[in-house]
Amino acid sequence: MVVVELAFSDSSARLPLRPRHREILADLHAAGEVLTAGPFDDGTGSMVVFTTTRDRVDEVLATDPYYSADGVTVVGVRELTSLFTD
Repeated sequence: MVVVELAFSDSSARLPLRPRHREILADLHAAGEVLTAGPFDDGTGSMVVFTTTRDRVDEVLATDPYYSADGVTVVGVRELTSLFTD
């Protein structure tokens, strides 16, 4: 798994990109490439848990303009070894 953490600033530039970003995440979830995703309750950022390779995650980060929008910072991209599998 690969975990991507995002931080949000006060910029509203990301908001017009959010609907398409969420569609992309939904498609990735349906394809089995995203386990879960969502914003933190305090509104300061979000997290995406990918179930695919780091190379695939890098491809998604490069092709979805949301990740490079003003007001969005990719805080970290980290590989995770899950203790539990379904």
